[in-house]
Amino acid sequence: MSRVLVLGTGTQGLAIIHALKRAGHHVALLYNDSLNYGALSRFVDVRIRCAELDKSPAFARIVADVVAKNHIDAVIPMGDSSAQMLSLHKHELLPKVHFQLPDYGDFMRGYDKNQLMKLCRAKGYPHPLTFDLSEIDVNADTRMADFPFPALLKPNITTGGRGMVRVNNLEELRMRYSQLHKTYGDYHVQQFIPSGGRQVKVQLYRNADGSLRAATMLQKMRWYPVQGGSNSCAVTIYEPATIDLCRRILQDLNWEGFADFDLIENPLTHELLVMEINPRVPACIKAPIAAGVNWAQVIVEGYLGLPATDFHFREGVTLRHLGFETLWFMKSPDRWHARPNWFRFWGNDVYYQDMSNWTDPMPFLGGTWRNLKKVLTGHGKGTF
Repeated sequence: MSRVLVLGTGTQGLAIIHALKRAGHHVALLYNDSLNYGALSRFVDVRIRCAELDKSPAFARIVADVVAKNHIDAVIPMGDSSAQMLSLHKHELLPKVHFQLPDYGDFMRGYDKNQLMKLCRAKGYPHPLTFDLSEIDVNADTRMADFPFPALLKPNITTGGRGMVRVNNLEELRMRYSQLHKTYGDYHVQQFIPSGGRQVKVQLYRNADGSLRAATMLQKMRWYPVQGGSNSCAVTIYEPATIDLCRRILQDLNWEGFADFDLIENPLTHELLVMEINPRVPACIKAPIAAGVNWAQVIVEGYLGLPATDFHFREGVTLRHLGFETLWFMKSPDRWHARPNWFRFWGNDVYYQDMSNWTDPMPFLGGTWRNLKKVLTGHGKGTF
């Protein structure tokens, strides 16, 4: 049994905590929101609350202190900022606790959406047409006149779609860009991919020697907001060619450890396009866990350099987020014709992202109340 520290909560934290406990590990949690899912789980052995911090040295010192006081063997980040902090402070923290992330330069080449698009362009990997706005004068560069609008203005580094804006023509881009740049930093402009294609996520763990420890995949079937947002229903799938594409990108990045890819299908060409890499487990990680791959155990074994457990991955497992599914049903015109059927609440292969299990009800109650308050007030803190 190992002593594992989980950084942050969210529904991914809830799934990882439960999976760690099922594998026999001692679970400590460092979190910043008392009503978030994982913080309320009975499967947590030690809870430590702190203010939300980012990649700062102060956060690194807090983690080092918690690791020392609680005799932690491994630390798993649930959020982008905590993963970024671990990579940035990798060489000072690795002597104290086990984790596996690329060196910071390689980390940023994958995490920075603009740098990732440049890699895809250089290597010929499928991706949306993208221009780096730090290299272009939007008021004078003639290439912008030929850009295929509508387009998305996207910050190079963002989470949850913050600072992302659709622009319909060059004049609108010029009007919006200056203020957005002041607020969110460097931007790129990206071809807008119309709705109607698949949305796919791929999870991989790449060892330092370049071999894959595990790989899983799922397809988002519904999301909220309906126009494009967080997953509300997903189904596990397995496509070797797509997984190999993601593997080759990680190889080019010299990536170590876990990575989660977002890909979107262009409905006009039916080509899956690489969109971004998440350097931590996604909110929907419970889908591949329920499909047979205990990602918590995969990650801990990888961190500790242990032989990989042989897991069997099943396609066709459905994961629903009951809160988002309810909102989707209220807003979507496809509510009566949805696939998978919206009214199929139970079954051997139906699981819920915002629930732990029937013996652990408090995460669902507390997390749902927190989300309801955010919907009603427009406020609420995120988790690191």
